[in-house]
Amino acid sequence: MGRYAYAFGGGVADGDAGMKELLGGKGANLAEMARIGLPVPPGFTLTTEVCKEYWDGDQSYPDGFWDEVDSAVAALEATTGKKFGDAEAPLLLSCRSGAAVSMPGMMDTVLNLGLNSQVAESMIELTGNERFVWDLYRRLVNMFGDVVMGVDHEHFEEALTAMKADRGVENDTDLSAGDLKALTSQYMEIYKAHTGEEFPSDPKEQLKKSINAVYASWMVRRAVKYREINKITGLLGTAVNVQTMVYGNLGEQSGTGVAFTRDPATGEDVFYGEFLMNAQGEDVVAGIRTPLPIIQLKDIQPANHARLLEIKDILEKHYLDIQDLEFTIENGEFFMLQTRTGKRTAMAAVRIAVEMCEEGMIDRETALMRVDPDQLDQLLHPMFDPQAERNVVAQGLSASPGAAVGRAVFTADEAEEWAEKGEAVILVRSETSPEDIGGMHAAKGILTSRGGMTSHAAVVARGMGTPCVAGCGKLNVGADQATVEGTDTVIAEGDWISIDGSEGQVMLGQVETIQPTLSGNIDKLLAWADGARTLGVRTNADTPEDSERARGFGAEGIGLCRTEHMFFGEDRIPAVREMILADDEAGRREALTHLLPMQREDFEGIFTAMDGLPVTIRLLDPPLHEFLPIEEEAQQQMADRMGITIDRVREKVEMLKEFNPMLGHRGCRLGITYPEIYEMQVRAIGEASCNVQKQGVTVYPEIMIPLIGTAAELKFLRELTERVMQEVFETEGILDYLCGTMIEIPRAALTAGAVAEYADFFSFGTNDLTQMAFGYSRDDAGVFLPEYVGKKILPEDPFVSLDVEGVGMLVEAGVKGGRRTKPDLKVGICGEHGGDPASIRFCHAVGMDYVSCSPFRVPIARLAAAQSAIAGREE
Repeated sequence: MGRYAYAFGGGVADGDAGMKELLGGKGANLAEMARIGLPVPPGFTLTTEVCKEYWDGDQSYPDGFWDEVDSAVAALEATTGKKFGDAEAPLLLSCRSGAAVSMPGMMDTVLNLGLNSQVAESMIELTGNERFVWDLYRRLVNMFGDVVMGVDHEHFEEALTAMKADRGVENDTDLSAGDLKALTSQYMEIYKAHTGEEFPSDPKEQLKKSINAVYASWMVRRAVKYREINKITGLLGTAVNVQTMVYGNLGEQSGTGVAFTRDPATGEDVFYGEFLMNAQGEDVVAGIRTPLPIIQLKDIQPANHARLLEIKDILEKHYLDIQDLEFTIENGEFFMLQTRTGKRTAMAAVRIAVEMCEEGMIDRETALMRVDPDQLDQLLHPMFDPQAERNVVAQGLSASPGAAVGRAVFTADEAEEWAEKGEAVILVRSETSPEDIGGMHAAKGILTSRGGMTSHAAVVARGMGTPCVAGCGKLNVGADQATVEGTDTVIAEGDWISIDGSEGQVMLGQVETIQPTLSGNIDKLLAWADGARTLGVRTNADTPEDSERARGFGAEGIGLCRTEHMFFGEDRIPAVREMILADDEAGRREALTHLLPMQREDFEGIFTAMDGLPVTIRLLDPPLHEFLPIEEEAQQQMADRMGITIDRVREKVEMLKEFNPMLGHRGCRLGITYPEIYEMQVRAIGEASCNVQKQGVTVYPEIMIPLIGTAAELKFLRELTERVMQEVFETEGILDYLCGTMIEIPRAALTAGAVAEYADFFSFGTNDLTQMAFGYSRDDAGVFLPEYVGKKILPEDPFVSLDVEGVGMLVEAGVKGGRRTKPDLKVGICGEHGGDPASIRFCHAVGMDYVSCSPFRVPIARLAAAQSAIAGREE
């Protein structure tokens, strides 16, 4: 390593926006703003490489690091004409974190470093503003105690609350200079009581400990949790930004604010933000005071409002994306403290991408790459039924759109605990903090009584796509219940509530929801995606209803229709059980004649729903024991209904029991040992195809044989399929169809060349392929997989995102082997990985023809496939 500190501001810009990996997003953008001439208070950034070395070296710094920090401070002193720790011309500094990827609320800030009693007295004399100086000092003790030394913020907050109550005031701005001086002394006592030492008076010690705290914060629980939730990997660490203080709390001509160049909730092209006069640092987002809409700055300081609008336009045109801004006004002078790419909801992401493209700011490919495919899931979640009754008991701010229904809980830990038990929860807090990240992620919705549209709760909820109602001022939140001021309404722990993040409403009970449809900007974006992608996108669907829904979401066919799902139901399961309990083939065939018309009708409905699109139907896959009851009461009911003894039922259940059913008598093994089952299914497919074709439906049936491990198995069952289809055609007419297989056994992937001789297509069933490659039972692996991911033994759950290193090699071998035998072999994937963007990138890279996924993930797959094609062209 060489250089550790990079200066910005005061006519200097050692970095630029392209140096985020080294300087973090905040540091790189501060340098960029300084480079293009915006008013940035001077400072310096300590690199992310130092953070990596700090943690790699057992929390120790590289040689010469602190000397370079001293040199950087000296350069600031020369630029500002002030001196750090000097009583005559005091220089105060802030210390903030900033990684390459924005993590709102995950890291902490310390302001007003450099204050001690001598400096404070000097500043009072220099400024003539005693209240201002004691406000700075009490904030320093609070932030330093909390962020650097781990003293719980609540201890300081309790002292502040008690002081305001004693003085009979509502806001901290109503406290006098004497009050704040007394409060600073109380904070000092709190600090000493919890740390065992006096608050440090040496400014250099304050700065050193603050830098330590920022680098140490990279591995605190909430930061690690945030990176896990958002799958942020590969970063060196956080940078540290040390900056000259400017003061928004100097009086009524000073203030601070946060703004977005467009509405981050809806994407509307309107300037969106909040500010507070006579405030500092985190006041706007902390929820301590209710901030004002940014438009009101026009009435208070019109010149600075105009300057802010000018800078807003400069930055959006410069970065070509929505920006999240932070600014401070000191005695009327305007300063920019931050710009970063704005977190936004899925709705906003789509609208911003489309509108910026239509405005000519970005091209279509850039617009497509701007939207995270997984975000689209937010747009496919239920919304409240407009016709449903709403018992609205409170109104807050519409901080993050969407409908959420759940049981009220009042701590983040409870939210995680309840969610782990399968409960839907709404996290209700007076305000959220970074420590709440786990509970916020677990919750279906977030409700706070304090905070504005740029509060921690609002920003994090929007980033997660979680509905949020913030700043619900009439809600009094306690430890285990909330009350609504002026009413007798009580929301107790466990009560069902509903929140509408689009309208800011809080309702008692479970409000009915409806499913959304694709329209407007998202329809336009996905149409662009369809023009860019080369991968087809199909759906996994077993019913006409699912088929129609998927088609509405843009599915180009069915990649997996599971026929076993059609065997359940009161009108069907008796026939299935008769077939299983039959003593011989004749008995089985007799039972199957009852199932044939039911299967045929099922396929007719699906073919009709997918008119003109291919439908891949997997023949029966699960072992037969899954269709028999296990409980004695259910076995007795089955025996009574069928007119047999319970002993006969028990005997059959016992006979079919397997030690490892996943590796047992299932899939193609059933079709080989009981060919009459597959014969019935193939006949139903053939007859249904011919029937709907006569009705004007265009049908493309694809019959898929599951669990093939050898070419001989597929040869045997292909011959069965062809024989039965020929019998159907003799009476119903000729119809084109395909016969292929699901590749889900490692041996089939490795011998794909031989298997392909008898296959018109391959479809990779990566669920079972992952189970067999790893030797993990998907049903049981949940016990240890979270530990594996947490301890970085695995990068992520291989059942969620395809294991490219291992399972991916089997898939690639299967694709290459199959196409060596048949160059035009159609290849797809129908495991649940087909809806995972990272897995889709792999499918594109190995040359598959299509992916197939659940109906609600079809839009995600369409966008991810387009991004894969764009990224492939750029490489």
